[in-house]
Amino acid sequence: MPSSATATRVPVRPARLLTQNREMRAIGVWNWTLPALAARLPDGRTQVTCPAASACTRICYARNGTYLFPAVKAKHTANLAYVLDDLPGWEAAMIRELSAPRFTGRFIRIHDAGDFFSDAYTLAWCRVMRACPQVTFYCYTKEVRRFKRLIEPDPPENFLWVYSYGGREDSVIDPDRDRVADVFPDTDAIAGAGWSSQEASDLLAVLGPRLVGVPANRIPQFLKRMGGRRLSEWQAEIDAERRGRRRGHLRLAPGDPTAPATAEGRPNADGAERQAA
Repeated sequence: MPSSATATRVPVRPARLLTQNREMRAIGVWNWTLPALAARLPDGRTQVTCPAASACTRICYARNGTYLFPAVKAKHTANLAYVLDDLPGWEAAMIRELSAPRFTGRFIRIHDAGDFFSDAYTLAWCRVMRACPQVTFYCYTKEVRRFKRLIEPDPPENFLWVYSYGGREDSVIDPDRDRVADVFPDTDAIAGAGWSSQEASDLLAVLGPRLVGVPANRIPQFLKRMGGRRLSEWQAEIDAERRGRRRGHLRLAPGDPTAPATAEGRPNADGAERQAA
Protein backbone atom coordinates (compact mmCIF):
# COMPACT_ATOMS: atom_id res chain seq x y z
CA MET A 1 0.00 0.00 0.00
CA PRO A 2 1.27 3.51 -0.71
CA SER A 3 2.55 5.47 2.23
CA SER A 4 0.69 8.55 3.46
CA ALA A 5 3.43 10.66 1.87
CA THR A 6 2.91 9.19 -1.60
CA ALA A 7 -0.85 8.52 -1.55
CA THR A 8 -2.89 10.48 -4.06
CA ARG A 9 -4.65 13.30 -2.24
CA VAL A 10 -8.31 13.73 -3.16
CA PRO A 11 -9.15 17.45 -3.14
CA VAL A 12 -11.86 18.57 -0.77
CA ARG A 13 -14.74 20.12 -2.71
CA PRO A 14 -17.19 22.68 -1.30
CA ALA A 15 -20.09 20.91 0.39
CA ARG A 16 -22.49 23.62 -0.77
CA LEU A 17 -21.98 25.62 -3.93
CA LEU A 18 -24.62 28.31 -3.53
CA THR A 19 -24.72 30.83 -0.70
CA GLN A 20 -26.63 33.94 0.36
CA ASN A 21 -25.15 37.14 1.67
CA ARG A 22 -27.34 39.55 3.64
CA GLU A 23 -28.49 41.55 0.62
CA MET A 24 -29.30 38.50 -1.47
CA ARG A 25 -31.17 36.82 1.39
CA ALA A 26 -33.39 39.89 1.73
CA ILE A 27 -34.67 39.45 -1.84
CA GLY A 28 -34.65 35.65 -1.87
CA VAL A 29 -31.70 35.28 -4.25
CA TRP A 30 -28.89 32.71 -4.04
CA ASN A 31 -25.45 33.38 -5.47
CA TRP A 32 -22.36 31.64 -6.81
CA THR A 33 -19.02 33.32 -6.28
CA LEU A 34 -15.44 33.17 -7.54
CA PRO A 35 -12.49 35.29 -6.37
CA ALA A 36 -12.61 38.79 -7.81
CA LEU A 37 -10.19 39.69 -10.64
CA ALA A 38 -7.59 36.93 -10.07
CA ALA A 39 -6.51 34.34 -7.55
CA ARG A 40 -3.53 32.22 -6.60
CA LEU A 41 -4.48 28.66 -5.73
CA PRO A 42 -2.85 26.73 -2.87
CA ASP A 43 -0.73 24.73 -5.35
CA GLY A 44 0.76 27.94 -6.76
CA ARG A 45 -1.32 28.21 -9.92
CA THR A 46 -2.82 31.56 -10.80
CA GLN A 47 -6.03 32.28 -12.65
CA VAL A 48 -7.56 35.50 -13.91
CA THR A 49 -11.28 35.43 -13.14
CA CYS A 50 -12.29 38.81 -14.63
CA PRO A 51 -10.43 38.97 -17.97
CA ALA A 52 -12.24 42.06 -19.26
CA ALA A 53 -12.02 44.08 -16.03
CA SER A 54 -10.50 47.55 -16.14
CA ALA A 55 -11.72 50.69 -14.34
CA CYS A 56 -14.04 48.56 -12.22
CA THR A 57 -11.07 47.03 -10.40
CA ARG A 58 -10.42 50.37 -8.70
CA ILE A 59 -13.82 50.40 -6.97
CA CYS A 60 -14.53 46.67 -6.71
CA TYR A 61 -16.58 45.92 -3.57
CA ALA A 62 -15.56 42.25 -3.86
CA ARG A 63 -11.93 43.14 -3.11
CA ASN A 64 -12.79 44.84 0.16
CA GLY A 65 -14.53 44.21 3.45
CA THR A 66 -15.82 40.75 4.26
CA TYR A 67 -14.52 39.38 0.95
CA LEU A 68 -11.01 39.64 2.41
CA PHE A 69 -11.78 37.49 5.46
CA PRO A 70 -9.60 34.33 5.29
CA ALA A 71 -12.55 31.94 5.47
CA VAL A 72 -14.40 33.80 2.72
CA LYS A 73 -11.34 33.92 0.46
CA ALA A 74 -10.72 30.22 1.02
CA LYS A 75 -14.32 29.38 0.05
CA HIS A 76 -14.13 31.40 -3.16
CA THR A 77 -10.74 29.90 -4.05
CA ALA A 78 -12.12 26.39 -3.48
CA ASN A 79 -14.97 27.21 -5.88
CA LEU A 80 -12.45 28.27 -8.51
CA ALA A 81 -10.31 25.18 -8.03
CA TYR A 82 -13.40 23.01 -8.49
CA VAL A 83 -14.30 24.45 -11.91
CA LEU A 84 -10.66 24.46 -13.05
CA ASP A 85 -9.86 20.90 -11.99
CA ASP A 86 -13.14 19.09 -12.48
CA LEU A 87 -15.59 21.09 -14.58
CA PRO A 88 -17.83 18.06 -15.35
CA GLY A 89 -17.92 17.15 -11.66
CA TRP A 90 -18.77 20.74 -10.71
CA GLU A 91 -21.50 20.84 -13.35
CA ALA A 92 -23.10 17.65 -12.04
CA ALA A 93 -22.84 18.87 -8.44
CA MET A 94 -24.45 22.21 -9.33
CA ILE A 95 -27.35 20.49 -11.08
CA ARG A 96 -27.86 18.17 -8.08
CA GLU A 97 -27.88 21.10 -5.67
CA LEU A 98 -30.31 23.12 -7.77
CA SER A 99 -32.69 20.15 -7.93
CA ALA A 100 -33.56 20.67 -4.26
CA PRO A 101 -37.15 21.93 -3.79
CA ARG A 102 -36.00 25.13 -2.06
CA PHE A 103 -34.60 26.44 -5.36
CA THR A 104 -37.78 25.98 -7.39
CA GLY A 105 -38.94 29.38 -8.61
CA ARG A 106 -35.84 31.08 -7.22
CA PHE A 107 -33.28 33.38 -8.79
CA ILE A 108 -29.57 32.53 -8.83
CA ARG A 109 -27.08 35.34 -9.30
CA ILE A 110 -23.99 34.02 -11.03
CA HIS A 111 -20.89 35.87 -9.79
CA ASP A 112 -21.30 38.48 -7.13
CA ALA A 113 -17.54 38.33 -7.74
CA GLY A 114 -15.66 36.95 -10.73
CA ASP A 115 -16.90 36.57 -14.30
CA PHE A 116 -17.22 34.08 -17.16
CA PHE A 117 -13.47 33.69 -17.61
CA SER A 118 -13.43 30.99 -20.33
CA ASP A 119 -15.57 29.51 -23.08
CA ALA A 120 -15.65 26.09 -21.42
CA TYR A 121 -16.81 27.53 -18.10
CA THR A 122 -19.47 29.67 -19.81
CA LEU A 123 -20.84 26.72 -21.77
CA ALA A 124 -20.92 24.59 -18.61
CA TRP A 125 -23.19 27.19 -17.03
CA CYS A 126 -25.44 27.04 -20.10
CA ARG A 127 -25.81 23.29 -19.64
CA VAL A 128 -26.64 23.79 -15.96
CA MET A 129 -29.32 26.35 -16.86
CA ARG A 130 -30.93 24.10 -19.45
CA ALA A 131 -30.92 21.20 -16.97
CA CYS A 132 -32.64 23.37 -14.33
CA PRO A 133 -35.60 25.12 -16.02
CA GLN A 134 -37.30 25.58 -12.64
CA VAL A 135 -34.66 28.17 -11.69
CA THR A 136 -33.94 31.62 -13.18
CA PHE A 137 -30.30 32.65 -13.50
CA TYR A 138 -28.95 36.17 -13.93
CA CYS A 139 -25.65 37.99 -13.99
CA TYR A 140 -23.77 41.20 -14.62
CA THR A 141 -20.87 40.64 -17.00
CA LYS A 142 -18.07 42.51 -18.72
CA GLU A 143 -17.37 39.55 -21.01
CA VAL A 144 -19.29 41.24 -23.82
CA ARG A 145 -17.52 39.60 -26.77
CA ARG A 146 -17.83 36.15 -25.25
CA PHE A 147 -21.57 36.62 -24.62
CA LYS A 148 -22.27 38.01 -28.07
CA ARG A 149 -20.48 35.02 -29.55
CA LEU A 150 -21.66 32.19 -27.27
CA ILE A 151 -24.84 33.32 -25.50
CA GLU A 152 -26.78 35.74 -27.66
CA PRO A 153 -27.24 33.40 -30.67
CA ASP A 154 -29.03 30.75 -28.54
CA PRO A 155 -29.54 31.81 -24.90
CA PRO A 156 -31.07 29.49 -22.30
CA GLU A 157 -34.67 30.56 -21.75
CA ASN A 158 -34.11 30.98 -18.01
CA PHE A 159 -31.02 33.21 -18.26
CA LEU A 160 -31.04 37.02 -17.91
CA TRP A 161 -27.95 39.19 -18.13
CA VAL A 162 -26.83 42.80 -18.14
CA TYR A 163 -23.63 44.14 -19.68
CA SER A 164 -21.74 46.15 -17.12
CA TYR A 165 -19.65 49.20 -18.02
CA GLY A 166 -16.12 49.67 -16.70
CA GLY A 167 -14.28 46.98 -18.65
CA ARG A 168 -11.98 46.53 -21.61
CA GLU A 169 -14.91 45.65 -23.87
CA ASP A 170 -17.10 48.70 -23.24
CA SER A 171 -16.76 49.68 -26.90
CA VAL A 172 -18.58 46.48 -27.93
CA ILE A 173 -21.67 47.36 -25.86
CA ASP A 174 -24.59 48.74 -27.86
CA PRO A 175 -26.53 50.99 -25.43
CA ASP A 176 -29.37 51.33 -27.94
CA ARG A 177 -30.02 47.59 -27.92
CA ASP A 178 -28.29 45.89 -24.99
CA ARG A 179 -29.38 45.85 -21.37
CA VAL A 180 -26.59 47.80 -19.69
CA ALA A 181 -25.52 48.79 -16.17
CA ASP A 182 -23.37 51.75 -15.21
CA VAL A 183 -22.09 52.82 -11.78
CA PHE A 184 -23.05 56.40 -10.89
CA PRO A 185 -21.74 58.61 -8.07
CA ASP A 186 -25.19 58.64 -6.41
CA THR A 187 -28.91 58.16 -7.01
CA ASP A 188 -29.38 61.80 -8.04
CA ALA A 189 -26.92 61.26 -10.89
CA ILE A 190 -28.87 58.18 -11.99
CA ALA A 191 -32.15 60.10 -12.09
CA GLY A 192 -30.49 63.04 -13.85
CA ALA A 193 -29.29 60.73 -16.63
CA GLY A 194 -32.77 59.27 -17.06
CA TRP A 195 -31.67 55.79 -16.01
CA SER A 196 -33.44 53.49 -13.54
CA SER A 197 -31.80 52.58 -10.23
CA GLN A 198 -31.53 48.99 -9.02
CA GLU A 199 -30.88 50.12 -5.45
CA ALA A 200 -34.22 48.82 -4.16
CA SER A 201 -33.51 45.30 -5.42
CA ASP A 202 -30.66 43.76 -7.38
CA LEU A 203 -33.25 41.93 -9.47
CA LEU A 204 -34.21 45.25 -11.06
CA ALA A 205 -30.94 44.99 -13.00
CA VAL A 206 -32.57 42.30 -15.15
CA LEU A 207 -36.30 42.80 -14.52
CA GLY A 208 -36.56 46.59 -14.62
CA PRO A 209 -35.92 49.14 -17.40
CA ARG A 210 -33.06 48.37 -19.79
CA LEU A 211 -30.74 51.21 -18.69
CA VAL A 212 -29.64 50.26 -15.18
CA GLY A 213 -28.01 52.69 -12.77
CA VAL A 214 -26.00 51.33 -9.83
CA PRO A 215 -25.21 53.80 -7.02
CA ALA A 216 -21.52 53.73 -6.07
CA ASN A 217 -20.55 52.12 -2.79
CA ARG A 218 -20.26 54.77 -0.11
CA ILE A 219 -16.63 53.89 0.55
CA PRO A 220 -14.68 57.17 0.77
CA GLN A 221 -11.65 56.08 -1.24
CA PHE A 222 -13.91 54.66 -3.96
CA LEU A 223 -15.86 57.89 -4.26
CA LYS A 224 -12.61 59.86 -4.39
CA ARG A 225 -11.29 57.69 -7.21
CA MET A 226 -14.49 58.09 -9.19
CA GLY A 227 -14.20 61.86 -8.95
CA GLY A 228 -17.88 62.42 -9.71
CA ARG A 229 -17.72 60.39 -12.94
CA ARG A 230 -19.82 57.50 -14.10
CA LEU A 231 -17.82 54.31 -14.44
CA SER A 232 -18.34 54.37 -18.21
CA GLU A 233 -16.85 57.87 -18.36
CA TRP A 234 -13.83 56.78 -16.36
CA GLN A 235 -13.35 53.79 -18.64
CA ALA A 236 -13.62 56.03 -21.71
CA GLU A 237 -10.74 58.13 -20.33
CA ILE A 238 -8.65 54.98 -19.80
CA ASP A 239 -9.41 53.78 -23.32
CA ALA A 240 -8.43 57.16 -24.79
CA GLU A 241 -5.11 57.06 -22.91
CA ARG A 242 -4.49 53.55 -24.17
CA ARG A 243 -5.16 54.58 -27.76
CA GLY A 244 -2.80 57.51 -27.35
CA ARG A 245 -0.02 55.25 -26.05
CA ARG A 246 -0.60 52.84 -28.94
CA ARG A 247 -0.29 55.63 -31.49
CA GLY A 248 2.92 56.74 -29.80
CA HIS A 249 4.32 53.22 -29.97
CA LEU A 250 3.52 52.95 -33.68
CA ARG A 251 5.50 56.11 -34.41
CA LEU A 252 8.67 54.49 -33.06
CA ALA A 253 10.99 52.88 -35.60
CA PRO A 254 10.52 49.11 -35.99
CA GLY A 255 13.09 47.17 -34.04
CA ASP A 256 13.89 50.11 -31.72
CA PRO A 257 15.17 48.38 -28.56
CA THR A 258 13.78 51.24 -26.46
CA ALA A 259 10.25 50.78 -27.75
CA PRO A 260 7.78 49.40 -25.20
CA ALA A 261 5.78 46.30 -26.03
CA THR A 262 2.64 46.98 -28.04
CA ALA A 263 0.74 43.81 -27.22
CA GLU A 264 -2.28 44.47 -25.05
CA GLY A 265 -3.58 40.95 -24.60
CA ARG A 266 -5.63 39.99 -21.63
CA PRO A 267 -3.72 40.11 -18.34
CA ASN A 268 -2.26 37.19 -16.51
CA ALA A 269 -3.03 36.87 -12.82
CA ASP A 270 0.16 38.56 -11.58
CA GLY A 271 -0.35 41.55 -13.86
CA ALA A 272 -4.13 41.73 -13.75
CA GLU A 273 -4.49 44.71 -11.46
CA ARG A 274 -1.56 46.60 -12.99
CA GLN A 275 -2.90 46.19 -16.51
CA ALA A 276 -6.58 46.65 -15.68
CA ALA A 277 -6.47 50.43 -15.53
